Amino acid sequence: MTQRKTYSPQFKAKAALEAINGLRTVNEIAADLGIHPTVLSAWKRQAMEHLPEVFARPNSKSTAEAETLQARLYQEIGQLKVELDWLKKKSGRLS
Repeated sequence: MTQRKTYSPQFKAKAALEAINGLRTVNEIAADLGIHPTVLSAWKRQAMEHLPEVFARPNSKSTAEAETLQARLYQEIGQLKVELDWLKKKSGRLS
């Protein structure tokens, strides 16, 4: 059984970018890189489809930080609510 070749994302991006530039044909680029033209066309199509997301996506680091902060704040709100309910119960003011 033959094993499939795997290519790094950097290699795929470089190949797709060269195909998008259009200075050479897909067949020429594929022959130089040692890949099948269909594979290169698929990489080019994927790159073209996902390119707008690169610019539309917020910074993933700030998104992760915001989610962490939000989780911490929700936890604190829950804790304060439990403490408030406990104080109301102890003071006799349950409403």
